Amino acid sequence: MQLLGKTALIPGASRPIGRTIARKFAGHGATLILPVYDWPESILEMQEEFTAEGFNFFIFSADLRVKEHVVRLGEFIKKKTQSLDFLINNIERGGMPVVHGSYDLPQNEDQWDVEFDTTVKAKWLLFHHLLPLMHGRTGGAVVNISSIAGITGRSGPAAVFFNDGYSAASKAIQLLTETWAREAAPALRVNELVLGLIRSRHGEDTRGWATLSAQEKKSIEGDVLLGRTGFPQEVADAVYFLAVQATYITGASLRMDGGFILGGNKVPPMPHGIL
Repeated sequence: MQLLGKTALIPGASRPIGRTIARKFAGHGATLILPVYDWPESILEMQEEFTAEGFNFFIFSADLRVKEHVVRLGEFIKKKTQSLDFLINNIERGGMPVVHGSYDLPQNEDQWDVEFDTTVKAKWLLFHHLLPLMHGRTGGAVVNISSIAGITGRSGPAAVFFNDGYSAASKAIQLLTETWAREAAPALRVNELVLGLIRSRHGEDTRGWATLSAQEKKSIEGDVLLGRTGFPQEVADAVYFLAVQATYITGASLRMDGGFILGGNKVPPMPHGIL
């Protein structure tokens, strides 16, 4: 198998997109390092599934927003596998306005900090403290997963999904990706996957999507050139491409949104002209 003897760190693997990414890498022979924090039922389900599949994986409990936890994670990886080949920075947290409402509400007092600390700080901590484990390896890569929220902000049909803090945090990932690509070269590649509306993330199978009216859903889908939301398997395939197969791509941002960003501006018929 192509990744036999390789190690991949994949946060968020208990949830649908992270789980699909983890399956992809494990299916190609990689050993998985899976940091977990919340969603205990999903973690147990993931553990049972991966055990039944015969995947080689290690689970480590950590709050990736905390430096000391990330340092201990690095020590754990060094003990278990000695090194790290792939860092899949699949960690973020964004409150949907349609679900959470305004930052001014009492239940959202810490929401801005949660969005920034999870979406930006945790990614930086992982890269900064785990980079030494990746040096000296050939074919290694980092993939930062972000959102088109960094392009749209809280505007347009998708404004119901993207909060201000989450949007600003998502915008920062491109800058980090380019900086880290310079820092890690030539041994490692660093790229960004910018996701649009994906099932279980900002599309179907989320509370936010279920809250929308049929007309609101139709309006959003009407702005996607491909006419649908994305599937977790499509995300996993793109992550695998950037991490393993895109051997001459670094510092790049690949937008995977089905054409949502372009879809709001239709191409009109050509004018007859006046000549």
